[in-house]
Amino acid sequence: MTGVLAPYVAFAQKAFAREATYRVEVFANVGSLVLRVYLVRSLWTALYRQNAAPADIPLHAMITYATVALLMSLILEIDGTGTIREKVREGTIATDLMKPISLPLYFFSDGFGRTVFHAVTIVPSLALALLLVHVDVPSGAALAAFAISFAFGYLVNFFLNFLMNVVAFWTLETYAVQLTVRWASDLLSGQILPLAFFPGLLGAIVANLPFAAIYSTPLRIYIGELPPDAWPGAIAAQAAWLALFAGAAAVAWRSAERRVVVQGG
Repeated sequence: MTGVLAPYVAFAQKAFAREATYRVEVFANVGSLVLRVYLVRSLWTALYRQNAAPADIPLHAMITYATVALLMSLILEIDGTGTIREKVREGTIATDLMKPISLPLYFFSDGFGRTVFHAVTIVPSLALALLLVHVDVPSGAALAAFAISFAFGYLVNFFLNFLMNVVAFWTLETYAVQLTVRWASDLLSGQILPLAFFPGLLGAIVANLPFAAIYSTPLRIYIGELPPDAWPGAIAAQAAWLALFAGAAAVAWRSAERRVVVQGG
């Protein structure tokens, strides 16, 4: 098994090294994140002074929620599957399919290597952010549940991006699809706004969409909005969405491979 995975570990290491090359960009990203943390704190503080927030989420929890969401975005906004679109447009995907590797696993490895690097930058980002805001730290059990939930959210996000980019086999350009889905995801995942802000039936619908599995579920666990007895059910829902998206991605990829073979003779 180690020998089988060795090439993909190397792909991840190469991606990590590639990201580390652009040091100025790294420092700029850290500085940008700290500025965003300050602006988010100022925004939510002003909104709470106007009573424009749910009563069951106190200000300190809301600031923690927004700060952790920003840190999560450093990882979740990495799209390793964007290479699919580039390779399809350039026509190099045909030769890549002839290589003795699993291309979907290569895309995952490349994205994971970049993700690990950006995860490392969370440490200085958090250290600087703590100079501006107070971030609540949950219990060890909650942190463990958050880590598991975040891992499921990461995988759901990967397969969602994968499906969007595989569309390039049929359309060549996926910008419109990605823009639409990304806009919906940003709004309905809980990244920008907690889903508790959505009223009544709309809130119930939004909470049961797959986007909630990416940000909202782990964040609700982190700030304590979800009690411990609700963790298994919430994580099981994430696992269900993961299985659905992974299955859809497998079907879409097989169809894309057949399309390349047919068009290439």
